[in-house]
Amino acid sequence: MGCCLDEELSSPEFIIATKFLTKRVLNIDAITKTFTPLWCSKNGFKVRNLGDHKVLFVFDSKVEVDKVIQSEPWTFDKHLIMMERYDTNSSIDDLKLNRTTFWVQVHNLPVKFMNVKATEKICKVLGRVIPTGNPNDSKGGNFIRIRVSMDVTGPLCRGRLVSMEQEKQVWISFKYERLPNICY
Repeated sequence: MGCCLDEELSSPEFIIATKFLTKRVLNIDAITKTFTPLWCSKNGFKVRNLGDHKVLFVFDSKVEVDKVIQSEPWTFDKHLIMMERYDTNSSIDDLKLNRTTFWVQVHNLPVKFMNVKATEKICKVLGRVIPTGNPNDSKGGNFIRIRVSMDVTGPLCRGRLVSMEQEKQVWISFKYERLPNICY
């Protein structure tokens, strides 16, 4: 005989599913002690070890989950942590956990193309461009910064050849901020 669970029986939790890209055994106590002061959660968070280097971080506030996700990339012991919001209606096995968000510096742009729209078009090759909403986030002197959610299971793109008017081509280079060990 079947059983139907109603929404009122679910717990009001907001969860981040993670995969630690390291071959070392995870110490859950060390993970908790590391991220507690970094994430400054008002009510703290719970940590659930799922095995196979997968860990759930359980918060009681969507705002705190948003803050953690928006501050990607995160590392532990200099190794990248893949993060994804976990929709509690789906299975953990359905999560890909192969993307992270990096700040990418776009160098060698001609001055007239040093703007967010041109940079977004160039960076679509890297992954999904994430608008920051703050134009000052993009300014960096002789380069433009942009946030990109990218699949890191393959090699990172070092740059790309961009065509300008009059058939001129320019090599645009990418530099990734806060790269952990896994990415070198």
